Amino acid sequence: MTWSILEKIQVWLFKLVTGVLFALFQLFTRQRKDGASRSKMSPVGNPLLLLSATQLAKKIRRREVSSVEVVQAYIDRIQEVNPLLNAVVKDRFEAALQEAAQVDKVIEEETGGEEVLEERLPLLGVPLSVKECFSVQGMPLTTGLVSRQGIVSTADCPTVALLKRAGAIPLGVTNVPVLCMWCETHNHLYGITRNPYDLERTAGGSSGGEASLIAAAGAVIGIGTDMGGSIRMPSFFCGTFGHKTTPGVVSTEDKYPTFSGGQNEFLSVGPICRYAEDLLPMLKIMAGPNAHMLSLNTKVDLQKLRFFTMTDNGGSGTTSPVSKELIDIQRKVVERLEADFGVEAEVVHFPEFCYSFQIWDTYMGLPDKEGKPPRTFAELMGKPGHPICPPWELFKWMVGKSQYTMAAIGLSLFGMCGIFKPSFIFIQQKKEKLQKELEELLGSDGILLYPSHPRVAPKHHHPLFRPFDRSYTGIFNILGLPVTQCPLGLGEEGLPLGVQVTAGKLQDHLTLEVALYLEKTFGGWRNPGTK
Repeated sequence: MTWSILEKIQVWLFKLVTGVLFALFQLFTRQRKDGASRSKMSPVGNPLLLLSATQLAKKIRRREVSSVEVVQAYIDRIQEVNPLLNAVVKDRFEAALQEAAQVDKVIEEETGGEEVLEERLPLLGVPLSVKECFSVQGMPLTTGLVSRQGIVSTADCPTVALLKRAGAIPLGVTNVPVLCMWCETHNHLYGITRNPYDLERTAGGSSGGEASLIAAAGAVIGIGTDMGGSIRMPSFFCGTFGHKTTPGVVSTEDKYPTFSGGQNEFLSVGPICRYAEDLLPMLKIMAGPNAHMLSLNTKVDLQKLRFFTMTDNGGSGTTSPVSKELIDIQRKVVERLEADFGVEAEVVHFPEFCYSFQIWDTYMGLPDKEGKPPRTFAELMGKPGHPICPPWELFKWMVGKSQYTMAAIGLSLFGMCGIFKPSFIFIQQKKEKLQKELEELLGSDGILLYPSHPRVAPKHHHPLFRPFDRSYTGIFNILGLPVTQCPLGLGEEGLPLGVQVTAGKLQDHLTLEVALYLEKTFGGWRNPGTK
């Protein structure tokens, strides 16, 4: 596309600022490899760890295996891999084993048969991991803030309660970036979470602990939040399935932080799974009383869907170009769809996609219905006291005295700067035009394929210097569309490849059906210990 002089200046300033930040980071950060980064993941030994949650629940109901055996298998795996990954920040193993024993007792005493148990308790006895931003009774609720150390949840949030009511057993809570507002899972309370396919790579964020643990077979299902890609980016980096639901369906209550302004309109809660067949039953449970809003019981015929594909955002100067291996794998998806179903996937282009970050950033700053603007990141970081002073925190970070990560400080500094923010009217026009055209294109039977990210999982801390790459996911939060990130095997460096599958509002069942097909066709999750 053709850039205006102002946009060229903004791109030049962006590259200058990120260059300075990179120089500072290199200067004040010791480049070292610890023991974990030199180690490798061990392959999965226990066959129970290679079954989906759906399969495990069936075996438990049929008494082919006990819930205690399954829970213990996952505890053993977590104890094996977590020293390398740093994904689980607090476990509840003892309580989980007690709950598993109770499950086995319930099954032993059940007189109504397997069908009754399946209807009433579809996840009975199945282990579950939970992102640390959700309230789980007895578990910490810090979101990586040192100032919140010691804060413990006294009750379960609605989503966790629904999953527990369906029989799932939480094993613990997993790591997040500071306030769940970055695309790498790192904080000074718990440390950094690693990618099981390469321990020197990021697991993504903000649901990085969930995706890392699930990919390493330390859990089979989990839950995350997504306001800019926080389910889909980590799922892409770690080779799992992650679904961003249509907003307003799954409860976002009783989590931290609580967002303000108009931000809650763009927040979704959804499942992260190793196996595609677990996405739909998880979503049915998590949606609770709102499940009727989605057509989750409707059978989908992929031959009757219309497919569209777009392999980049049109050439934004602030995002990385999409790598050749990701373009190639998306092309292969199109070829298989056309060969298997006799459809023709149409190549589409929306120029407004190159403004994805500006649209996301602008709408995240809008006020609520009462006109109250959202709290700044500096305010959230300073709670319960005064807002932090970002330049002062940067200085403290340089001398090793700040309790915040470079990413958190960088975000608070960005909040003080308006050089990348065009006028609201300009961005509103771009967003509304894109919304209208995309909704008309997709309707109730359309699927759009779009990259999950421009590149595979980067090295630790490198997202600091390409922060707008997350706009590949963030744009769909503002558009309010359901999206499923689907793994598509491993690339040249042994790192997961993937694609976003997007549908019209409330058409979540379409993307979940495509996910099942892609898993069958491309192999789905790959064991990181055997690559």
